Amino acid sequence: MKEKDWWIYTGTHLPHDGIKRLPAPPGWRTFDTVENASERTFPGRTYDQQRLAERASGFQVDEDEIDLVNAALYLRRPLLVTGKPGSGKSTLAYAIAYELQLGPVLRWPITTSVTLQNGLYHYDAIGRLQQAQLTWQSTQSVPDIGQYLRLGPLGTALLPSKRPRVLLIDEIDKSDIDLPNNLLHIFEEGEFEIPELTRMSEPTQEVTVMTHDSTGDEDRVAIPGGMVRCAAFPLIIMTSNEEREFPPAFLRRCIRLDMSPPDEEKLARIVEARLGRQVFPQAYELIRSFVEQRASGDQATDQLLNAIYLLTQPAIQQTDTQKIQAALLRSLTGEAFDEGD
Repeated sequence: MKEKDWWIYTGTHLPHDGIKRLPAPPGWRTFDTVENASERTFPGRTYDQQRLAERASGFQVDEDEIDLVNAALYLRRPLLVTGKPGSGKSTLAYAIAYELQLGPVLRWPITTSVTLQNGLYHYDAIGRLQQAQLTWQSTQSVPDIGQYLRLGPLGTALLPSKRPRVLLIDEIDKSDIDLPNNLLHIFEEGEFEIPELTRMSEPTQEVTVMTHDSTGDEDRVAIPGGMVRCAAFPLIIMTSNEEREFPPAFLRRCIRLDMSPPDEEKLARIVEARLGRQVFPQAYELIRSFVEQRASGDQATDQLLNAIYLLTQPAIQQTDTQKIQAALLRSLTGEAFDEGD
């Protein structure tokens, strides 16, 4: 696959500084100025480059997928990635973050009970009230409100920085019906308000709060006037297993990428990246059978990797492998993997 001149993300798994070549955003996608942005250093305990590399290493990307990732980067738009479970939708976020050196991926897992505020910030009002009652009875000063505020993954992604953060909104199709519409303002304006701060008597006062990936007081960030506004719009990867439809207003603000299950050639590249070429003598037939059986029922790529890893262990090879193979490669929606005669 030949790289294109306009690509920032290339899918090579080789970290580079290509994000610096990203041109200025279109006028309608410009937010805060770069002068107000920071070059954040990420907490060491949450930013393990080697671990990020391991999560990204097995991902194999196609040319069409690279085109759409770069379109999202250029246009500063969220990327809505749809596909069957196990097709690599979530891993795409880690592959981009690793190659473009954008720091640790911020992950926001979605369930039916999740609200927009869960993604933006959490305010421990009860904890602050209890502490205020204790200090009222002593000579201590009332604790700073910032001690009881913590930004969520979406709120952290929107902090003004010179480089975009990568935010993975995982399985957004499992959300409450209102969440996609509630995200529209955030996607369009790139900002949000923290009312608990804007109601303070000094609205221009800066309050320092914890971020989603903070590990201590040294990682706190200042929120001026109770407003968070991005400078570089984050690269937002939203995954969907196609369990629901989304409103047109939501879809028009996204770049849509439909990720197909990997074919035999792509599966071979994934197996080589994850397990090495030494497994191929035994893996080839299993890969072919996996592709054939997948046509009659959903199966995930990690099932194949689990099977190849286990069935190529010397001790396992001395046992009856057919039943183990059938159990590991059982369809997610249909019948079990064919055990053979």
